[in-house]
Amino acid sequence: MRDDPGVTALVKRARDGDQEAWNALVDRFAPLVWSVCRRHDLSRADAEEAGSNVWLRLVEGLGSLREPAALPGWLVTVTRRECLRVVSGRRGQVLVADDRFPGEDGLAADAEVLKQEQYLALREAFAGLSDRCRRLLTLLFSEPRPSYTEISDRLDMRVGGIGPTRLRCLDALRRSAPLAPYVTAPEA
Repeated sequence: MRDDPGVTALVKRARDGDQEAWNALVDRFAPLVWSVCRRHDLSRADAEEAGSNVWLRLVEGLGSLREPAALPGWLVTVTRRECLRVVSGRRGQVLVADDRFPGEDGLAADAEVLKQEQYLALREAFAGLSDRCRRLLTLLFSEPRPSYTEISDRLDMRVGGIGPTRLRCLDALRRSAPLAPYVTAPEA
C-alpha cells in the first residue's frame, strides 16, 4: 500500500482542494483508523473522538506530508497518539452523578466547599480523640442506637458514667484544633 500510486494521486488532489479526493481518502482509510482505535479498547464515543481528531490532524498536516505514499503509516501513527491521548485523559477523570455538583451560582459552590471543609475537619478531630471517646461516640450516634446497658457491656463502662464521658468527649471534640475555626465560643 505504501507505493500505491492511487494514494499519491489522491493526496496531491486533496492538497489542491479537490473535495472528491478528500472524500475518497476518508472512505479508503476510515476502516484503518477505526481498527487502530478499536485495538486500544476505546468505547465507541472515544473511538469517534480519536478518529475525528485524526482527520482534523490530516487537514492541518496534509500540506506538510513529505511523502504522499506514506499516508497510511502516518494515519496509523497519528491514530495511535490520539487513542493514547484519549486513554490518558480518561485516567484522571472520576465520573460522578450530576446531582453531586453544586449549582452554577457562586454562593452554592462556596457553601458546598465550606461543608466539605467542615466534614474533613470533623473527621480529623474525631481521629484525634482517644480510642475510648471514638468508640463511645460511634455507638451513641450509630443507627439503631444501642441501649446504655449494651454500651456499658461493650465498653466495660458503668451506665452512670456514659453521660459524663460523652460530655467530656464532645468537649474535647469541640476544642480540637481542626474544628476550632468552625466552632463558635459558647456565650457567657
